[in-house]
Amino acid sequence: MSARNRELVGLIPSSLLLTAGFAAVFIQRQAQLSGLSLTYGAIFLGLCLAAHIVVRMTLPDADPYLFPLVALLACFGLVMIYRIDQKLAREQAQWFVLGLICFAATIVLLRDYRRLERYRYLIAIVSIGLLVLPRLVGSTDNGAYIAVHAGPISFQPGEFSKLGIVIFLAAYLRDTRQVMVMGARRFLGLTFPPLRHFGPLIAVWGLAMAMLFVTHDIGTSVMFFGALVALLYIATNRVSFVISGLALFAGGSYLVGNGIGHIRDRVAAWLHPFQPALYNKPGGSYQLSQSLFAQADGGLFGTGFGQALLKLPNGETIVPAAHTDLIYAIITNELGLAGATAVLLIYALIMQRGFKIAMLARDSFGTLLAAGLTTVVALQVFVIVGGVTKVIPLTGVTLPFISYGGSSIVANFVLVALLLLISDRARRPA
Repeated sequence: MSARNRELVGLIPSSLLLTAGFAAVFIQRQAQLSGLSLTYGAIFLGLCLAAHIVVRMTLPDADPYLFPLVALLACFGLVMIYRIDQKLAREQAQWFVLGLICFAATIVLLRDYRRLERYRYLIAIVSIGLLVLPRLVGSTDNGAYIAVHAGPISFQPGEFSKLGIVIFLAAYLRDTRQVMVMGARRFLGLTFPPLRHFGPLIAVWGLAMAMLFVTHDIGTSVMFFGALVALLYIATNRVSFVISGLALFAGGSYLVGNGIGHIRDRVAAWLHPFQPALYNKPGGSYQLSQSLFAQADGGLFGTGFGQALLKLPNGETIVPAAHTDLIYAIITNELGLAGATAVLLIYALIMQRGFKIAMLARDSFGTLLAAGLTTVVALQVFVIVGGVTKVIPLTGVTLPFISYGGSSIVANFVLVALLLLISDRARRPA
């Protein structure tokens, strides 16, 4: 079976899952089966088939499993959001369609992804500008400036900035990685690259990080920092660069945790989520505590799909931000540890496909770009799941393809398109 036929067959389970999920919601709410579930499943399959046709016509040798895995997560996210709020699910469906359009447009317009190298500095400048935009014209959300509002539409520029910064890092390191290794100097047992070549990289990255500190969006800054350290290691194969990066991260975390009140409150809530003073404090540990309670209530196999208690009869919210920050907690509550583990395994498969694409890439820029994009997705999953499960302080990032958020789903579909472009060139017969 050809790669594209395998991709086509892989899209069928996603549509069946969507159909079954909506059928379960209708039965749970109305005690009857509605034909709408079949309609929604057919529409979803039709949209995915349209995107598949674009891939089949333009990227015949691309990875056959990446798009079906992403479609599986997207359909699961639509069902979960519909179960939480029907209005938000309709909006998410519209963003899903826009994401597929951007996915197809990226594939058609960037057949040769290596052209991105020429515009590395322009891409970096635009990305930094997008990062600071919420501080200038946006509004604060739980102490962080993340979104920009334009009438009824709200979007998060940071979701697109992460793509631009990774493109810049990959393009710059592609040209300078050899001189970084050859001209490196050792100090206190650690290896440091020459400042002449490492300076511009640190300057652009440092400016991006400064903008993130200004906007207090620490979740995105963690992804940027992780992408830099990962790409440095992949480009130079020097463990000392990773150690130095982790040391800088530890020092920066200490300064930020003590210097920004919003972050200090998040750390306190992480350390003492059940302390009464923090639990009852506005913006305190209530959200994290409810997340832990919901996951504990799910047990091994969950309370059942649609059974999570989100609000009391009087309208009081039990699980805040269930459609965004805490959607993983709702998944764990309704599907149990088994269902949550299945979701994480799907993400793990996506990471495996992404890193395999990086290994197979025939050019250094493709290798670094694929590795950087995959690392960003992996870190985003870790940041939100780690925050919800109290492994790290909770930050306001979305769970890719599942959480409600138009900017997130559009940017991540563009990310997947870039990975498929690299994959097609890597797997193309000589």
